[in-house]
Amino acid sequence: MSTALESLLDLLDLEQIERDIFRGTSRSAIVPRVFGGQVAAQALVAAGRTVPGDLPQALGSARAGETPLPHSLHSYFLRMGDPGAPIVYSVDRIRDGRSFTTRRVVAVQHGQPIFHLSASFQTYEEGLEHQADMPPAPDPETLPTAAQLLPQYAGLFTDPGVMDRLLEARDAVDLRYVGAPPFASVGTPQEPRSQVWFRTNGKLADDPLLHVCMATYVSDMTLLDSVLLAHGRGGWMVGDVVGASLDHAMWFHRPFRADEWLLYDQTSPSASGGRGLGQARIYTQDGRLAITVIQEGVVRVPRD
Repeated sequence: MSTALESLLDLLDLEQIERDIFRGTSRSAIVPRVFGGQVAAQALVAAGRTVPGDLPQALGSARAGETPLPHSLHSYFLRMGDPGAPIVYSVDRIRDGRSFTTRRVVAVQHGQPIFHLSASFQTYEEGLEHQADMPPAPDPETLPTAAQLLPQYAGLFTDPGVMDRLLEARDAVDLRYVGAPPFASVGTPQEPRSQVWFRTNGKLADDPLLHVCMATYVSDMTLLDSVLLAHGRGGWMVGDVVGASLDHAMWFHRPFRADEWLLYDQTSPSASGGRGLGQARIYTQDGRLAITVIQEGVVRVPRD
């Protein structure tokens, strides 16, 4: 396991300060604010720790255990997070049902809410099955790592320190672009679709909630890039767009491991009103649809 992954796991291991109140810290991000995927993942950790149940069985089995696991989350980013201050997560136990359990989490900094999450958990049950087919994608092992690919685009960034921060943010997760990264298309509008493969840089414990939280963390890294492709914009790192996540929703369909390759297939159906919408599907390497993700963000062209 890489040192960066150990650090990320420590970040997700929240301190419990009251029955339903938890405290977390932050790690450095590419931009001077708390990374949205971190807040979402920590909030889901807080919610999950208040959900009762038996210990889960082996991850990825047909029956994941009697502990309810997240099947969906819906969240809003309310204020920019301060990476230098702790974040307090307060959990409301909205409902404990026989099949479904609902939690609401508010993340607070400096006395103000910065993030709101509602998550629904479900005890395993069998049912009808169908899924959208996995799109074609190259073998992830044939693609360059971020450390091999990204430095060749360092000249696009107005801030010379961005590349170091970008690579540091990728240390815990092996994220490989299918083709050039979206910010490399600056000046050339393209189809608003991008793909990345990802997995953690090391083995994770057999805790299904941990794998769900890790996928939640990664899901905020690249999704809005598909919006930029349609307009030939390089993005916030290049400086031709100002952006931030507004909301984030995920549906967890089937068991998966975040330490095994997952294909993140991302598209943008619309941009308007200073906002862009990204939607995506995450597949296991053997073609099972594991997660659906939808996110809207602020996407503004800077004014002179």
